[in-house]
Amino acid sequence: MNLESCIYVAGHRGLVGSAIVRNLEAKGYTHILKRTHAELDLTDAAATDAFFAEHKPEYVFLAAAKVGGIVANNSYPAEFIRDNLVIQANVIHSAWKHGVTRLMFLGSSCIYPKMAPQPMREDCLLTGPLEPTNRPYALAKIAGIEMCWSYNRQYGTKYLAVMPTNLYGPGDNYHPENSHVIPALLRKFHEAKQRGDRTVTIWGTGTPRREFLYSDDMADACVFLMNLPDDRYTSLLGSDESVSGRFEPPLVNVGVGEDVTIRELAELVGKVVGFDGELIFDTTKPDGTPRKLMDVSRLNAMGWRAHTTLEQGLRHAADDLINLMSAT
Repeated sequence: MNLESCIYVAGHRGLVGSAIVRNLEAKGYTHILKRTHAELDLTDAAATDAFFAEHKPEYVFLAAAKVGGIVANNSYPAEFIRDNLVIQANVIHSAWKHGVTRLMFLGSSCIYPKMAPQPMREDCLLTGPLEPTNRPYALAKIAGIEMCWSYNRQYGTKYLAVMPTNLYGPGDNYHPENSHVIPALLRKFHEAKQRGDRTVTIWGTGTPRREFLYSDDMADACVFLMNLPDDRYTSLLGSDESVSGRFEPPLVNVGVGEDVTIRELAELVGKVVGFDGELIFDTTKPDGTPRKLMDVSRLNAMGWRAHTTLEQGLRHAADDLINLMSAT
C-alpha cells in the first residue's frame, strides 16, 4: 500500500477495526475510508455496492462483524450466522466487482474444531466438530474463508483470511453479559473493587487455557501482511485443491503462541485492577473449549511477532475501561 492508497476499513469502530485505523494513521496513510453502520449498512447489498462503485477502494480490511461472548452466542445464534454471512458476502462480492487490489477478511480462532490438536495449525480447518456455543458464528466465518478462496480460484483475486486468537484492548465491549472474557473480567473486578466486595465469582472451573492478543498487535500484523511483496503475499492465498491435491486455504493465524488458564488470567486481572479478595469458580457454568492455542509459525516465518505482554495489554485495557466508566 502507498501512503495515498484508498483503504476501506469496514467496522472501524470495533475493537479490531479501530486498532487498524490507529495503526494506519500512525504510519502516515492519508486516504482511509470509514463509515458507521448508520452511514452504510453492510447487510444492504445495494448500498454496499453503491459505496464501492463511488469510492473505488484499492485495499479493504473486512473487520465488520456481529461479535460477542458465550452468552451472546448462545442467546442470538440466528443473528450471529445471518448477519455475518450477509455482511461478508456483500463486501467480498462488491470488492471483486469493483476491482479491489487486496482484501483481508478477519475471522476468529473459533473456526477450528473443538478438540483440534494444540497448537492449532491452519490445516486443522474442517477436520472436526466445532464448539457448540459459537458454532453459528464459526460457520459464518468458515464460509467467509471459503468465499475468499473461491473468488481467488475463479476470478484471480487476492483475498486473504486472517484468524486472530482471543483479542482485547481499547474500544472493547464491556457489556456485563455480552462481552468476551477479558473485558467481562475487567469490569467485574473493577466494580467489585469499587463496591468493596471480598469475593469475585468466575464462570466455569478456571482450568481451560486461552491465548490472548492485544488489539494493536493484531492491527500491526494485519497491516504487515497487507504490505507483503506480491510473491510472499500470493504464497499465502491458498491453492486449487483439485489441481494441487493439497488442502491449503488462504488462511493465516495471528496470535502470540502461548496461553494461560482462566484462573491465571483472573488472578492477573485482579492484580492489574487492584482487587485482593478471593476468587470463586462457579462450576455449574460452561467452560467452553478446553484449550485454544494458535500455531503462529506461518506468520512468524513471514517476519512478524507480537510484542505486547499480557500484563502490559491488560493495564492498557483497564485504563480504557476506567476512562469509559468515568465518562458515563
